[in-house]
Amino acid sequence: MKIYVDKLLTNTERTALCVRPSGRGDDAIIAAQAICDDVKARGDAALMEYTEKFDRIKLDRFKVPQEEIQKAKSQVSPTVMHALETAARNIRAFHSVQTGIEPRVETMEGVVCWRERRAIESVGLYIPAGSAPLPSTVLMLGIPATIARCKRIVLCSPPTLRSVVSPYILAAADFIGITEVYVLGGVQAIAALAYGTESIPKVDKIFGPGNKYVTAAKRYVASQPGGPAIDVLAGPSELLVIADDTARAALVAADLLSQAEHDPFSQVVLVTTSEHLARQVNEELPRQLERLPRRALAKEALGKSFTLICDSLDAALRFSNQYAPEHLIVNTQRPEEIVPLVHSAGSVFLGSFAPVTAGDYASGTNHTLPTGGEAKVYSGVSVESFQKTITVQAISPTGLKNLSDTLTTLAETEGLEAHKRAVLARWSN
Repeated sequence: MKIYVDKLLTNTERTALCVRPSGRGDDAIIAAQAICDDVKARGDAALMEYTEKFDRIKLDRFKVPQEEIQKAKSQVSPTVMHALETAARNIRAFHSVQTGIEPRVETMEGVVCWRERRAIESVGLYIPAGSAPLPSTVLMLGIPATIARCKRIVLCSPPTLRSVVSPYILAAADFIGITEVYVLGGVQAIAALAYGTESIPKVDKIFGPGNKYVTAAKRYVASQPGGPAIDVLAGPSELLVIADDTARAALVAADLLSQAEHDPFSQVVLVTTSEHLARQVNEELPRQLERLPRRALAKEALGKSFTLICDSLDAALRFSNQYAPEHLIVNTQRPEEIVPLVHSAGSVFLGSFAPVTAGDYASGTNHTLPTGGEAKVYSGVSVESFQKTITVQAISPTGLKNLSDTLTTLAETEGLEAHKRAVLARWSN
């Protein structure tokens, strides 16, 4: 990876380093918009054409029959099923505490306000499977959706070479009770969930990670009048590692490669206070890369990645917060001391025994996280992502009397006479 020295960079150069590879150029945006508009106009016919074009599969239906979902369980080994069960248990444990009831607040005598949570009724889960099936994403999205009690949970995933959804994805869906599954991937799946077609009813909110085309499609459909909400712009994957001279180069290289192998547009970044470690990691990366089945993808991603050498951990954290990574590993002598200084990151992994792999699969936290710097303002997926809140106020006669002067004064100030009269009418005969 190319090495930069922080103190030699201008602010403009440092800002340029924060621009993700997938954010350079508008080819994905143009392509995604064209496909979404076509699906909106032509429905199922467009879905079939794009599936044949991009997935090289000719489909005669999109919905996966229940018998096919049941059959998938027999195609998954007991070892894999046990791993899915363990992961599901930890994910459910972490997310189950996110359903707390908020207290009612008496803002003044006789005026009580509170918020009620309600599930989003219809949600669509997009599960990538282009270069590899991701049953873990089924758990990460499906479990909080079921905890939130969404009435309709729809799952879309690309076809395999046999024109069906991966048995791993189907088995995971069945395990957590998702029964509405469609064999459909890419931009066309996002468009179908957003607008609805003859075969696939539209949803209220779309969840799930994807490549730069899927991410562009989510952004586009959410911007359209009447379009769905989306969770976060999740993908391609990214990782930033903050490391000092106590970190092992082989371990840092392994962490970087674990995210580089996701996608050719993934980006991994090492920010270190040790020039020696930076050189060691660069020597270690090609050695480990050669042993990876997905080395071509990882190598391309590494070509878009970099190392930044900083004079101090404070400088390293300043850059990390500016970059706002999806995943942040803190591999330093005292990592927990750094946590209060982390202001922008999707998910943080502390110490040399906390690989991103843990959060990707089974530590319990969610792996659907903001990318592209969105961690500055967005959080990862949680139970709350599948809910909305409704504010409620209960006002007694005493409460309205206590508020009356304030309400009528502000209504007069804003020139809204009917607002004022709506208050005074309560006291008239």
